[in-house]
Amino acid sequence: MVILVTGGAGYIGSICVEELLKQGYEVVVIDNLHEGHRKAVLPGAAFYRGDCGDRRILRQIFKSHSIDTVMHFAAEATVGISMTDPRPFFENNVAQSLMLLDVMLEFECKKMIFSSTAAVFGEPEYVPIDEKHRLEPINAYGESKLMYERILNWYHAAYDLRYNSFRYFNAAGASEHLGEAHRKETHLIPIILFTAMGKRKKINIFGSDYNTKDGTCIRDYLHVIDIAQAHILGLANLADRPKARYNLGNGIGFTNLEVLRTAERVTGRTIPFSLAERRPGDPDCLVASSNLAKDQLGWSPRFPRLEHIIQTAWEWHSSHPGGYGSSG
Repeated sequence: MVILVTGGAGYIGSICVEELLKQGYEVVVIDNLHEGHRKAVLPGAAFYRGDCGDRRILRQIFKSHSIDTVMHFAAEATVGISMTDPRPFFENNVAQSLMLLDVMLEFECKKMIFSSTAAVFGEPEYVPIDEKHRLEPINAYGESKLMYERILNWYHAAYDLRYNSFRYFNAAGASEHLGEAHRKETHLIPIILFTAMGKRKKINIFGSDYNTKDGTCIRDYLHVIDIAQAHILGLANLADRPKARYNLGNGIGFTNLEVLRTAERVTGRTIPFSLAERRPGDPDCLVASSNLAKDQLGWSPRFPRLEHIIQTAWEWHSSHPGGYGSSG
């Protein structure tokens, strides 16, 4: 089976490629390297540089490889930027991705595993959040992902496209060879670890008056390999469940201070921080329920412990202090 992975040079996509190769799949990657890194694409995968909606390159790929299924990770994904500059989110996450679907149909490829987001839910009415929760995104990133999920549903009805969509909050951790190296880092765990490494003077913890055990907000962290494994389980699931949507999470959440204190224990270093004003729109608690994925896919997190998640990230950042290097 040949899998085309869009965004396969990015953080989650590259580790999914790694897991696919381990399981014997033939993998083709397309990535424009805007956020991804060429060095993150392992030698066993074929690589094409370009946008996921570039019809010329996509046709070249489909003519050269017998693509069975597309795993679609390519996306604009920085939530804060989506609020001030939504255009690229709708351009890349919807318009470009729509062209990908059209080329797939042109070549009779009708199977997709879609990397979505728990941002499609917006402000939680209850936690943990299950698949029945109402869909009301509060940022353009979540809105763009929800729009594409709805497009997939229409393509299923009209063209018999089969898809599984996976929604999750915070990917974290690293594999032995690959890790998180955004050009502009906004995620909590790598920022904490950069501070431990001395690359930052301190970290700001936003909000200390939430209705939680220590006043800081609670978030759901999931090891990136567990996310990859769920996507791979979706491949076989397409036959029986051709329009399925699954939430992925640890089932429990961790406060920002718990994450920081755990990182101190893992690194053996004191990590300076300051408590700052909470950011608008940040809920007390965001935790996803994975019960449906467990029941239907047989999936469960293999690496649920926060210590292990942070340990793998620390080992990777310690051995790659400059990320993948400036060459991209």
